[in-house]
Amino acid sequence: MYDSRGARRSARASAAVVLGAALLLAGCSSGGGDKNGEAGARITQQPRNADPFWVNPDGTAARQLAAYTKAGKRTEAEQVRKIAEQPVGEWIGPENPEKEARGFTEAAEKSDRTALLVLYNIPHRDCGQYSQGGAADGNAYRAWIDAVARGIEDRSAIVILEPDAVLHLVDGCTPAQFQEERYDLLKGAIAKLKSLKNTKVYLDAGNAGWGHPDQIFQPLQQAGVGQADGFSVNVSNFYSTQDSIAYGKQLSAKVGDKHFVIDTSRNGNGPYTAGDPAQRWCNPPGRALGETPTTKTADPLVDAYLWVKRPGESDGTCKGGPKAGDWWASYALALAGNSR
Repeated sequence: MYDSRGARRSARASAAVVLGAALLLAGCSSGGGDKNGEAGARITQQPRNADPFWVNPDGTAARQLAAYTKAGKRTEAEQVRKIAEQPVGEWIGPENPEKEARGFTEAAEKSDRTALLVLYNIPHRDCGQYSQGGAADGNAYRAWIDAVARGIEDRSAIVILEPDAVLHLVDGCTPAQFQEERYDLLKGAIAKLKSLKNTKVYLDAGNAGWGHPDQIFQPLQQAGVGQADGFSVNVSNFYSTQDSIAYGKQLSAKVGDKHFVIDTSRNGNGPYTAGDPAQRWCNPPGRALGETPTTKTADPLVDAYLWVKRPGESDGTCKGGPKAGDWWASYALALAGNSR
């Protein structure tokens, strides 16, 4: 039994189109965060020395904050602000990758920040679960990666590459006839993205709860982690930062002491331990926001704590949730309310 996270594609094709107007309306600046802001809903950037990642002033949480503020729901607004004021991953969609990548990285550059992008479009994605899909075939995927790279150009970006893609090679749910191609696609994506001047790439490497680093380090090497800046752990999952550091350090020692990043978006209360083990990863109750994004971490091998998963967006149609990637306001409020 494997522990799939079903990391979610949640970037919207229209997001890049509205960024310019949103930045003007939000008064986005390169200074410290303004937690009160104009009319109680203004979103600006976090202090750059600790958190150099771009905050999208028109993200899903920011729009919810504006709606709560307009409706006079001060308690809800205060809670959802905990999410809205933090940088989160922008999941590039399949239809307009160049346009989205350009929009996000241009907006980040204007704020003297780094864009956090998530690429989740590998063929045969998610083994037929809630986030199944991906590019039609290898050639379509290569064209998609090329478009993302054209969108980024020389602007500063961190890319989390293909959550679950290597893990699902290891656990056997990716059919054998597609495995060699997947390795080739991942290696090619890393090479393409690393040809860009200011892009860092972290290949996804599972989480602390699914298995042992001995099971995944050779597949990571075959997928090109040696050419990447490192790997990511705990994407869209709930394992504690302490456990994630331990897992990452074990794995790092086996892949040339590569650095790694940790998704801390929803790990404040650790993993869910009740109910069906196969569904514990999907919209578990009682979870909380984790450490806010920062490059000031507890270990020199950990380059950053990131919010790769966008807190408040559903894991899938389980436990009463909407479809994967859709905003779920009540879940967002619960995550924020449970956080310290």
